[in-house]
Amino acid sequence: MGLPRRISGFQPTGFMHLGNYLGAIRQMVAAQADYDSIVFIADLHALTKAHKPADVHARTLDNAALLLAAGVDPKQTRFYVQSHLPETTGLHYLLECATLYGEATRMIQFKEASAKQTSIRLSLLTYPVLMAADVLLHDIHDVPVGHDQSQHVELARDVAVRFNHAYGDTFVVPKAVNPQYGTRVMDLSDPAAKMGKSNASQAGTIQLLDPPDTVARKVRRAVTDDLGPAYYDPEQRPGVSNLLEILAACIGADPLELRFAGNAELKAAVADAVIDTIAPIQVRYAEIVADPLRLRGILADGAARASVRARATLDRARNAIGLVQP
Repeated sequence: MGLPRRISGFQPTGFMHLGNYLGAIRQMVAAQADYDSIVFIADLHALTKAHKPADVHARTLDNAALLLAAGVDPKQTRFYVQSHLPETTGLHYLLECATLYGEATRMIQFKEASAKQTSIRLSLLTYPVLMAADVLLHDIHDVPVGHDQSQHVELARDVAVRFNHAYGDTFVVPKAVNPQYGTRVMDLSDPAAKMGKSNASQAGTIQLLDPPDTVARKVRRAVTDDLGPAYYDPEQRPGVSNLLEILAACIGADPLELRFAGNAELKAAVADAVIDTIAPIQVRYAEIVADPLRLRGILADGAARASVRARATLDRARNAIGLVQP
């Protein structure tokens, strides 16, 4: 039967940060040996909002280099840039023909954007169908996602089942898996908000490429409290608890077992642990970006390897829906 297949995508909409690494990348890398894995840079998804082309281009290559530096192994994992796999957009339209308008408008991101904006790109409405194409193209079994993305996997499931029912058995029906992520890293300046790429220019986000002095400064300025010794209590002490979770994830400990005499001691330990955690990634990143032709070669090879199954799936879907094959 072979290994179960799984997929992960990363939008190049900003700089990768500590939350990306501790929350998803590290676990994804650890699971490479147990899955037939697909990892891709979702550059097409980055076009759904106003953007600067040069930024998307640069972030695509930066994020690819960081994922490799963090441990994505292109020998084990099919690793590519989304737009380099034309079968993705080829399947996208076929899936739109099996998706209902009401399903698309019920997606949370579109509903939230519609409530705030009057000018919305059509691609924001249809990008969950593109996400379904990303998944269904590779006969994926498991899609590791946070709870906020489960709705998109449910759409992919619904579309696959509807297509199979209408046109014959064509797609593997995937399922969302919500793994126990390393930690849910919160913004250092606002413990009620997740650390995110959109906050990368603010003091509360630690980027994977931040130098040690910047990391130490951001941690020192992290919001805590004045309740004395530092211990884990997410409800009453969210800032302190966030730092303890970060420290625990970096050193492989249980945050409930970590205690410090005060916030200064805790912050010093967190800064040291984070610096030690991201330093090897930064070293490998510098080596990778020093050879841009090799990076592009890895991505091209990954797209070529991924296209074998993708082409077979697209041909199967085209034939099932009634298109004449070239």
